[in-house]
Amino acid sequence: MQDAEDVRRICLSFPDTVEKIAWSMPTFRVAGKMFATLPEEETSIAVRCPKTERDELVLAEPGKFWIADHEAGFAWVRVRLAALEDAAELSDILADSWRQAAPTRLLESYPELGLPAGG
Repeated sequence: MQDAEDVRRICLSFPDTVEKIAWSMPTFRVAGKMFATLPEEETSIAVRCPKTERDELVLAEPGKFWIADHEAGFAWVRVRLAALEDAAELSDILADSWRQAAPTRLLESYPELGLPAGG
């Protein structure tokens, strides 16, 4: 099972990423923009996700993804760490969120991290 240390290790492996405590929880930021948090006693993550994709994820896999009430108006989705298949799935989810927050200069400098969907 994936845990907070896996999240931390993966997030901090991305270029220009730092960890900062905000709202009494760890948050991860690229070039100053938040792309992941560790809420719910670090048993889940919140990541950036376009609203249309987010809604599809929640409908398709409600045991894995959900929308926190206070984030319903924003492009964020929650992910239960215990429901993830493996470290590769966690890494893919975090990388996608990082790409959505990263500035163009980083996306261009690290093409191996790919481009965001639709980008």
